[in-house]
Amino acid sequence: MTYCVGVRNRAGLVFLADSRTNAGLDQISTFRKLHVFEVPGERVLVLLTAGNLAISQSVASSLRVMMHNPDEKNLSNVPNLFSAAKLVGDTVRKVHARDAESLQAFGIEFNVNLILGGQIKGEPPRLFNVYSAGNFIEATEETPFFQIGESKYGKPILDRIVGDELTLDEVAKCCLISMDSTIKSNLSVGLPLDLLCYETNSLRVSKHQRIDQWDPYFAGIRERWGRHLRTVFDELPDPGYWSAQQP
Repeated sequence: MTYCVGVRNRAGLVFLADSRTNAGLDQISTFRKLHVFEVPGERVLVLLTAGNLAISQSVASSLRVMMHNPDEKNLSNVPNLFSAAKLVGDTVRKVHARDAESLQAFGIEFNVNLILGGQIKGEPPRLFNVYSAGNFIEATEETPFFQIGESKYGKPILDRIVGDELTLDEVAKCCLISMDSTIKSNLSVGLPLDLLCYETNSLRVSKHQRIDQWDPYFAGIRERWGRHLRTVFDELPDPGYWSAQQP
């Protein structure tokens, strides 16, 4: 299992992914799930992957190989993010056509989920969620973030905090707290993390951080968040439903 989140607001885009892959209690490995496709000054595209590792790696590798052939439609030459999302969806379908039947023969479900976001010069930053069938949806002002993988534990903080008025650093902080909540509740999600913040119209990657267990900032906010949650909990009144005498 994994957990990835992508957020879009006026300041830009934030992407966060864990790196734990769990194929059983004694088969825990680390693989990057954040992939960057960049043409500095012209476009930045970021792909987050969840689901079957072999399938997601096959999709990401296929997209990267395409970029070596300028005569082929690829992420370095598509005209806009919608076309990029369509290309990713088409690539998922090609991998499905090649591998799904053989996977099914071994009782393995074709399972992959992707978040694609970034900016191509001439249009604003955009964010898409691409499904196993190759279809996709786009983030809106009402729904400014997508999660894939083990999403339920980290969703409440995003629902309460994420908004267009936040700075990228504030969005990143919110995403890291969302990740901490997920790590706390699910052993299949874990460090190291990949955090990338993209500033609107910068058209280059300048803020990409690898976060491990020794990272002082992440360790600090984890400790303070847990401590202050307990403080707020203690300050809340106990239920008063049974305090009044029943007739």
